[in-house]
Amino acid sequence: MARLPRRLSHGEEATLAEHLDELRGRLFVMIGAVVVGTIVAYVFHDRILDWLNRPLPAHMRTVTLGITEPFTTTLTVCLYAGILAALPVILWQLWSFFAPAVEARHERKMLFLVACSVALGAAGVWFGYEILLPRAIQFLTNYDKAHFDTLVQAKPYYSFVVTILIGIVVIFQTPLAILGLVALGVLSSRTLRKQRRLGYFITAVVALALPGPDLVTTTLELMPMWILFEGSIWLAFLFERRRRKLSADSATLGA
Repeated sequence: MARLPRRLSHGEEATLAEHLDELRGRLFVMIGAVVVGTIVAYVFHDRILDWLNRPLPAHMRTVTLGITEPFTTTLTVCLYAGILAALPVILWQLWSFFAPAVEARHERKMLFLVACSVALGAAGVWFGYEILLPRAIQFLTNYDKAHFDTLVQAKPYYSFVVTILIGIVVIFQTPLAILGLVALGVLSSRTLRKQRRLGYFITAVVALALPGPDLVTTTLELMPMWILFEGSIWLAFLFERRRRKLSADSATLGA
């Protein structure tokens, strides 16, 4: 009976062959998780498709233009859902492979950051699905309605939804990205405060580059980016103050 790959402890030595064998085992686990997730998603694909179609106006349904497109589109959606469902297993396997290089005290910090990232990502999905998508789709499907009869093709529509949700999840990771740059010494809260206007401008440029073919979608993406950027400045300030306090306490104990 095959066993799950054993996680090495910090500093434990292993040969190249052992590392490759561990990596192969973890890849098999990740692929297996994706396969299982895809199968489960296919069992519940009716509910998944209903969930994806919900942002559409009530009178609209997605359409397919080929004999095989209903099947291939459903299978593609199930694969995306399977990857999403398997993501915790994939991330855990990747972390278990690289964790031996990280000290225990840093490992706890990494796990805390991962938990924060997951929480921010979940908030991003909620914002994208409940607020951004319905308004963007309403605007796009009613644009120049007097001149166009809009048919929503299934595959491009699902790609649009997935792209928007991924984009907004990335946006919601802004505080962690800025905090990481502050921790590395690349940025400081003082610099962020002094260059606040430049930061807002750069944020607007990023919003324009993100998926969103219309002004409504871009604006709805931009507003949380500005809020998250401003929150990141104060988060960086609190982080630096805590770090200075810990350094002062360590110096006092050392004396």
